[in-house]
Amino acid sequence: MIGRKLTDRIVLDGTLAGKKLARLTLVDVVTPPEPAGTDIAAECLSGDLCESGTVDKLIAEKPDVIFHLAAIVSGEAETDFDKGYRVNLDATRALFEAIRAVEGYCPRVVFTSSLAVFGAPFPDVIPDDFHLTPLTSYGAQKACGEMLLADFTRKGMLDGIGIRLPTICVRPGKPNKAASSFFSGIIREPLAGQEAVLPVSPDVVHWIASPRAAIGFLIHAAGLDSEALGPRRNLTMPGLGISVGDMIASLREVAGDKVASRIREQRDPFVEKIVAGWPARFDTRRANDLGFAADRDFKAIIQAHVDDELGGKIA
Repeated sequence: MIGRKLTDRIVLDGTLAGKKLARLTLVDVVTPPEPAGTDIAAECLSGDLCESGTVDKLIAEKPDVIFHLAAIVSGEAETDFDKGYRVNLDATRALFEAIRAVEGYCPRVVFTSSLAVFGAPFPDVIPDDFHLTPLTSYGAQKACGEMLLADFTRKGMLDGIGIRLPTICVRPGKPNKAASSFFSGIIREPLAGQEAVLPVSPDVVHWIASPRAAIGFLIHAAGLDSEALGPRRNLTMPGLGISVGDMIASLREVAGDKVASRIREQRDPFVEKIVAGWPARFDTRRANDLGFAADRDFKAIIQAHVDDELGGKIA
C-alpha cells in the first residue's frame, strides 16, 4: 500500500530529491502495476530480495534513491521466527551488501523502521535517543536494520536515513497480519458498511499517522541534507498520540452513530500482549526541526480516507 501510494506521488510530482525523475524500478513479491498517466520509464518486477542475485540485478542500474519498504509485519514475524529474520534482516543486509559491492556508488537509502524498536519500561514521552529494547522479534529485526544502516552510512557505503513510521491509519485494502491492523480496521470497515472487531481496551493509546503523512515522510527523507542529519541516521516520525476511544469518538463525529456502532469489542490476549509493549507518545522535535510534518488531527485522517479511498461516500 505504501509503495503504491509513494509511486503515485512520485509520478505526480515528476521530481525526487530535487531532481527530475528519469526512471523508476518497482519491485515486490508480486509484480506491481505500471504507473498510469506518465511517460517516465518504469520497470515493474517481481522478486524475493532474499534469493541470490536478486538485489545485485536491482542495484546494477545504480539508482540515486532507494526506498527499502520490504518487510513482513509484526504479527507474522512473531509467529514465524525464521521467516521474520529472513525477510526483515537477511534481505536488508543483502541489499546493503549489494550496494557496497558497487565501486564508487553511494545512493540515498530510505529505510522504513518501526516504533517496535522501543520496549517497556519507557517514559510517558519517548525521545529519539531512548535506548532500543524491542520486546518482539519484529522490533528486534527492525532495530538490527537501523544499526546496519547507521554503520554502512558511517563507512561511506551508502547514505542512509531510517524513519520509524507511526502505525499507518487508515490503511486501505484488507486486514493484514500486523498486530496493529485493527487500528485501521475499526475505522475502515465501519465506513464501508462492515462490522469491525476491537481486540484491545478503548483506553489503549497509540502513535498514528495517515498514509498521506507517511508518503510525505518518505519523499522528504529522500531529499534531506546529509549534513543536517549528522551521524544519528534513525529518527521517529511525528504522529498523533491518541486513544482507541478517542479514535472511535472521532469516527462518530465524522460519520455518525450508525457507523460507529459497527465496532464490536472482543479482546484478544495475543494482540493485547504485543500492543502493551509498544510506546504511545514521542518527542519528535528532531524530526520536526528537519521538516517532517504530522497530521492535523484524527478527524482529518478519517476524512482523507473517505476522500482518497471511498470517493467521498460513507456506507
